[in-house]
Amino acid sequence: MKTIDEMLSLDLLTRDQHSQISAWIARSASPEEILQMPSALWRAVEHASQVMGIDADLLRPPALDAGGMVTG
Repeated sequence: MKTIDEMLSLDLLTRDQHSQISAWIARSASPEEILQMPSALWRAVEHASQVMGIDADLLRPPALDAGGMVTG
């Protein structure tokens, strides 16, 4: 939910889209049910994700110093 809140604050989702997506997620009992979200809402989330670079972040390898782990 934090991500879609950020999408709203960046004006990447309308208030109506945010409300509908939030309601869909809240009433979904499983990830499979979330995936049943109407295509118009999915397109809005996908577009906002692209603008925010979320997909690129998920594909980027972790930094060697991730989590403050120090080796040596």
